[in-house]
Amino acid sequence: MSRRTERLNRAIQQEISRLLEKEINDPRLASLISITAVSISEDLRHVRVSVSVMGDEASRIQALAGFRAASGFIRKTVATNLRMRHAPEFDFAYDSSIEQGAAVLKLIEQVTGNT
Repeated sequence: MSRRTERLNRAIQQEISRLLEKEINDPRLASLISITAVSISEDLRHVRVSVSVMGDEASRIQALAGFRAASGFIRKTVATNLRMRHAPEFDFAYDSSIEQGAAVLKLIEQVTGNT
C-alpha cells in the first residue's frame, strides 16, 4: 500500500468519524460507534469501512442499516471535503476485534486473579 493510499485511508476515517459526531442525525447511528479501519481500493473507487458498535446484535444490525441509508450522504460529503476526483462507493462491515480484545483481557484477568 502506498503512502498516498494510507494517508487517504486515515483522512476518510477521520472524516467519517467527524460526520458521525456532527452531521449525521440518524438515531440508528447514535450509539457508541468506532470506525476501526478504512481501506480504499487501488483505483480509489471503492472504500471498505470497518465499524465496531457497542451493544447487542440488534444495535449492530441497526447501525449497519443506518450506515447503508447514509452511504450516499457520506459518499458525497467525503468526496467533496477531501477534494476527491471521484466519489467512491462505500461498503460498511461490522468489526468484532474490539469485543474480541475485551474478551481476551477478561480471560487474562480471570487467570491472573485466580493464581
